[in-house]
Amino acid sequence: MARRADFLAANRGRRAPMPGFVLLVRERGDGDPAMRYGITVTKKIGGAVIRNRMKRRFRVLARELLPALGVAGADHVLIGREGGIERDFALLRGELTKALGKIMTRPADQPRDPGRRKSPRPPQQPGR
Repeated sequence: MARRADFLAANRGRRAPMPGFVLLVRERGDGDPAMRYGITVTKKIGGAVIRNRMKRRFRVLARELLPALGVAGADHVLIGREGGIERDFALLRGELTKALGKIMTRPADQPRDPGRRKSPRPPQQPGR
């Protein structure tokens, strides 16, 4: 996956948070059985060297586990978390396996409405 719109669409799908990453999975519903994956690591995780190392690790995990355990016809997104770079590779593999298992048993989340507020804003008094 390369387009920002695909990543934003995946954010409306199912999620499985783990200590080293967050896995997002969204069925595309376009009839194409191909699995796609994307990886994102923000700058707050670290510099370019750290982010690229984390992305390489996630790429290897995705290529290894998604063909067997992933959801056919879905987009999979791995979002790196701060503790992910120090975690043992075997531990990350186990967490991704667990996350994919959770995704398969969990119903799709309700779409989020970004315009909806949790609580109404109090009315402003004129002149203040």
